[in-house]
Amino acid sequence: MAKARAIDILRIFHRFPDQAACIEHLEKIRWGDRPRCPHCASVRVARKADSGRVGRWNCYGCKSSFNVLSGTLFEKTRIPLQKWFLAVGLIVHARKNLSSYRLARSLVLNQKTAWFMEQRIRAEMANKQSKIHLQGIFEGDETFK
Repeated sequence: MAKARAIDILRIFHRFPDQAACIEHLEKIRWGDRPRCPHCASVRVARKADSGRVGRWNCYGCKSSFNVLSGTLFEKTRIPLQKWFLAVGLIVHARKNLSSYRLARSLVLNQKTAWFMEQRIRAEMANKQSKIHLQGIFEGDETFK
């Protein structure tokens, strides 16, 4: 089982080498080829050219500014998305409950940050209204409540 986890982590590093690759992947998953405003669901949007921040969009429907992280568990965080993706992978693949101390050591974070990340990830996993739907075959083993 340890080898499978190591391969998954390596796969995450190879597939998402930087923040831009993570953002591109989230845009593809969330919007496909057409961005949509998370505030009013309008598709009348355009990239914000003068913004110094990457991936900002303007909505012509409600005049708000947003990015692909708006309204997700990654919103308003300075933690790199690559670490978020790794945290999701580690939590999902953990045999038992993954402690925030172990997550902090694995991702080189402090314990409070790891705890914050775990809470957001677990809340999103428990949220039945989540907009991200998993696809494919999933296997579960030794899960206890």
